[in-house]
Amino acid sequence: MTDRNRAARVREKPQRIADELRALIVSGELTEGESLGHEPDLVERFGVSRPSLREALRILEAEGLVTVVRGVRGGVVVHAPNGRMTARTAALVLAARNVPLADVFEARSLLEPIAARTVATARGRRGAVEELRGLVRAQEEAIEDPERFGAANAEFHQRLVALAGNQTLGIVAEMLTEIVARAVTAVSRADDVVGSVSVRRRGIRSQERLLALIEAGDGPGAEAHWRAHMQVVGRVMLGQEAATVVDLLHHY
Repeated sequence: MTDRNRAARVREKPQRIADELRALIVSGELTEGESLGHEPDLVERFGVSRPSLREALRILEAEGLVTVVRGVRGGVVVHAPNGRMTARTAALVLAARNVPLADVFEARSLLEPIAARTVATARGRRGAVEELRGLVRAQEEAIEDPERFGAANAEFHQRLVALAGNQTLGIVAEMLTEIVARAVTAVSRADDVVGSVSVRRRGIRSQERLLALIEAGDGPGAEAHWRAHMQVVGRVMLGQEAATVVDLLHHY
C-alpha cells in the first residue's frame, strides 16, 4: 500500500464511523437521549484511535445527531433527526449562497396555494381548519409583539403545507419557516404603515377567509385566494431593507 493510499484510509475512518452511527440513529436502533457511552468504550467498539473517533463525533455533532458531554460523568448522547435542525441548516446554506429573499418568497408562493387547494379537497379538512384557527388565534394574541407574531405567522404557513399531507413538502415548508419568521418579525418592527398592527390584522382576516374556503371544500377558490394573498405578502416583505437571506440574518 502506498503512503497516499494509507493516508486516504486513515482519513476515511472517521467518516465510516460517522456513517455507521448515523445509520443506527436514522433507523431508530439508537433513540433520542440514548447514551453511547464514553470515548474509551467507543474506541474499543470501533477499534480506532481517539483522534479518528473524535473526528467522527465532530461530524455527527455538527449534524445535530449527537452531543458530546465532557467530564467524568459525560458521554455521547444521541439525538433523533428533526425538521427544525434541518431547517436551520438550510437557512445557513441559503445565507452562504447569498440567495435573494425574492427567491425564498417565490418558493412559498408556488407551494402554499397548491397546499391550500389540497387541504380544501381532503376528507379531513375540518380538522385541519380547527388546527389552523388555533394558529390564527395565536397571531391575534401576539398582535402587539413583533417577535411572537412573526413566529406564530410563520407557523400558520408551515402547518398549512404540512396539512396537505406530503411529508417532503412539509419538510421544505419547515425549512423556509426559519427565514420567514425573521422576515415577518422584521416587517412587524418597521416604524411605518407596513409594520402597523392594522396591516397584521388585514393579514389575519385574509387567513380567516382562506379557512372559510377550505371549510366549504372550495379547492379552486382556496388556491386562487391564497395565491393573491401570497403576492401581496411578497410585495410587503420585499419592500423592506433586507434583500438577501444573509441580510435578513444580520438585520436585527
